[in-house]
Amino acid sequence: MSTPVTNRHEFVLFFDVTDGNPNGDPDAGNMPRLDPETNQGLVSDVALKRKVRNFVALASDHKIYMSEGATLNKEHAEAWKAIMPDVTKADEMKKLPKDEAKARALTAWMCANFWDIRTFGAVMTTGVNAGQVRGPVQFSFARSVEPILPLEISITRMAATTEEQGGRTMGRKHIVPYGLYRVHGFVSAPLASHPVKGTGFSEDDLALLWRALEQMFDHDRSAARGEMATRTLILFRHASALGNARAQSLFDRVSVQRVHQGSVQPVGSPATDNWPAARQWADYQVSIDRENLPAGVEIIER
Repeated sequence: MSTPVTNRHEFVLFFDVTDGNPNGDPDAGNMPRLDPETNQGLVSDVALKRKVRNFVALASDHKIYMSEGATLNKEHAEAWKAIMPDVTKADEMKKLPKDEAKARALTAWMCANFWDIRTFGAVMTTGVNAGQVRGPVQFSFARSVEPILPLEISITRMAATTEEQGGRTMGRKHIVPYGLYRVHGFVSAPLASHPVKGTGFSEDDLALLWRALEQMFDHDRSAARGEMATRTLILFRHASALGNARAQSLFDRVSVQRVHQGSVQPVGSPATDNWPAARQWADYQVSIDRENLPAGVEIIER
């Protein structure tokens, strides 16, 4: 493994959806998630992490802790077997060892063996206890830059489930005609490289994370999600572990404008009230303010 990350990072990721459901809400009939006060679309951080995990599993040999069909206690038991092979009774594994060094070794083993634990962290205090890990990488919810208008589409199925149903049956499908979403992310160097609390999240892991954010939608196709794609990834790299500027001041440097027939206006500007609804990436322009950048901060656009 390469050395743990020692530089703080933030990032802004833009992705879009066309005629698809980027993140259905099971409590609302699987309609696209949205903010009821602004009608801006939402995609949960959990949904985005799932896509990152799936890409890493496809693109590398790293093991994924939160994988489909996994039994978490079995994974925890592997750590006990590796660190404390003499402990075999389930009752003895319900609590971490009183020896702090061995307790830390259990958690460190999980970090070393599972990419998503050393990246996102995990609570591993189930029936077999392997401790808790606070991950250095975190995402915000993604939010559409403009309000969305979800549509409910009727669909038909020619084949019946049972003979009693007869011929074709009807169903419903929810889509967003078009939406551009923005998500903020954070990479904490101390939580990666601290000698006790650090997960060991490495420079190679970081490079794989950037690759996953760029390509995760290419391997997440489904009839429900339509066309989804990463459009741009903007990184803020700090020269130090604790950082050289406030994250929010850096995020404020990234703005989005609407584009129509050669005119460029800020999103939400009254000048855009009579413009047609955005239906493609070309209807937007992302700008980065690079003037008077704080010392020790580098902007990388991928």
